[in-house]
Parts: sequence; C-alpha cells; structure tokens
Amino acid sequence: MNDCVFCKIIKGEIPSTGIYEDEVVKVFLNINPASRGHLLVIPKEHFENVLDCPDEILSHIIKISKKIAKLAKEKLGADAINIANNSGKEAGQEVFHLHFHVVPRYKNDGMKLDFIGKKDLKDDLEEIKKIIIS
Repeated sequence: MNDCVFCKIIKGEIPSTGIYEDEVVKVFLNINPASRGHLLVIPKEHFENVLDCPDEILSHIIKISKKIAKLAKEKLGADAINIANNSGKEAGQEVFHLHFHVVPRYKNDGMKLDFIGKKDLKDDLEEIKKIIIS
C-alpha cells in the first residue's frame, strides 16, 4: 500500500517513536495520544482490519499488545489499560492498516469509552442470535 501511513512508518519513510519491533509487528507511540503513553501495535504486513488478518498474525498482535500493556501500566504508573481496535470506517477506523491501540488510563483522566446498551435493541436478542448462528 503506497499511500498507507503505517506502511510508510514500517519502511522508515515516516519517523516514529518505536518501542518494540519483531519480525511480525511494530509498536510505537501514537503521535496524537489520547493519554500519556498511548501506543499503537501494527503488523508489518498490510491488512486493512481484523477481518482480513490471518489468525496466527492476529494472535501474535494481541499477545504483543498484552505485553506492551503490562509494561505501560507498570512503567508509567497507569491505573488501567484499554486495548482497542476499530475495524471499518463506521467503527471509527481512520487509518486502514490493522492496528490496536494500547491506551494507559489514569484515575480521573476524563476519558470515557463505553458500550452502554440501547434499550430498544434488547428485544431483538433472540432474533439476532438465530441470524448469527444459522
């Protein structure tokens, strides 16, 4: 992907503040952090999102995300961690190269990430279950 900003970071065409790298992933600090120590974990190979990433690579990405989250929590004194992925434009994905956000969270940081349910959808649970498993 010639125009992909993350591919350019991997190739060294765009600088980044790297934290970790192996043959599969690169981890670097987000240039527009949501919190102190906000990191991105990306595969070196271009995949648009979790849906087109092979399971073995996705597994490695999440293992590294966990490792980096533990380090960030310990070293930065974070109280908690969010590990998040947005897959698709409507889910909030802005860079269409698979990536996971590792976001250290601090007491009273003011950030809110919630999945509060919509009560009008609650009645559809059994119908949705039938659709998904059929």
